[in-house]
Amino acid sequence: MAATPTETAPSIAVIIPARYGSTRFPGKPLATVAGLPMIQRVWAIARAADHVGRAVVATDDARIADAVDTFGGDVVMTPETCRNGTERVQAAVTAMDDPPDIALNLQGDAVLTPPWVIGALAGAFADPAVAMATPAVALDSAQLAALIAHKRDNPASGTTVTFDQAGDALYFSKSVIPFQRKAGVAVHRHIGIYGYRRDTLARLTALPEGRLENTEGLEQLRALENRIAIRVVPVDYRGRSHWSVDSPDDLAQAERLIEAEGELLTAYDGTGRSRP
Repeated sequence: MAATPTETAPSIAVIIPARYGSTRFPGKPLATVAGLPMIQRVWAIARAADHVGRAVVATDDARIADAVDTFGGDVVMTPETCRNGTERVQAAVTAMDDPPDIALNLQGDAVLTPPWVIGALAGAFADPAVAMATPAVALDSAQLAALIAHKRDNPASGTTVTFDQAGDALYFSKSVIPFQRKAGVAVHRHIGIYGYRRDTLARLTALPEGRLENTEGLEQLRALENRIAIRVVPVDYRGRSHWSVDSPDDLAQAERLIEAEGELLTAYDGTGRSRP
């Protein structure tokens, strides 16, 4: 009896969009965070994630490209005309000689993203029905209260997501959803990392801006408005803090969190793994 051929696992790459010209924090990817360039930290975290074959920085700036070369990372040059990270990821995938089957979009300022969160997102694509995916964290009562309190002064901070029984997103919002009239369904805070099959990424970036996307300021709503299903992957930060860097003050807080919680990796040279 002939052996049944086995399917080849899809190739997965983390693409890290990084631009120099941030309005609030120029040169942000090259800023030093606890002794290391921010972009090196993010690249090393991506390299440490399970199921990931490559980690590639996508940039339009030679200074960032030179820094990535210095620490031994992969870099792809992309056009200055990219309007957002998703378009830059698409441009990088298009420019690669051996493009991945699945691209994970990890922002270059996500210095405290645990590699197991990225690995869980990558693992979702073992299901061939998943075209696009993103992680979310269930909030306990204290975390939910903190989010609601923070939104009183910062209403556009933090995004929540609801999803159906199959795990596919129903809606993302800057409002806290679902409304907690009765206990029973946890509020999930969305984590802004995305995975796409290559054809889904190409389709998404070719679509015009959606009405709900424009209203809420959430790019992922473009997918839902066009019936592109987004699988929501529940993840656990294991006591770690969720944080990204938009300003110098955010960078200082990231350093305080690293000092308090310890480093995520055993090393940041591309060989490190998650600390226990």
